[in-house]
Amino acid sequence: MLHGLHVLIGTIFIFVQFIRIYNYQMSNGHHLGLELSILYWHFVDVVWLFLFCVVYYWGGNLTVVASAV
Repeated sequence: MLHGLHVLIGTIFIFVQFIRIYNYQMSNGHHLGLELSILYWHFVDVVWLFLFCVVYYWGGNLTVVASAV
């Protein structure tokens, strides 16, 4: 559920920026929303990549520990 919410928020955020670009509402000095949407998407991507690695590593170690017992 939480992953879907982050993806939905990021998709809406980027879609709104696409609409703004399509309507020529961006300029060299007025593009903060686009930059923030890109930063948000990269932040969510890095967090989920970190969580995947932690859970993958954690799950791998549980198998080794269970085999040793």
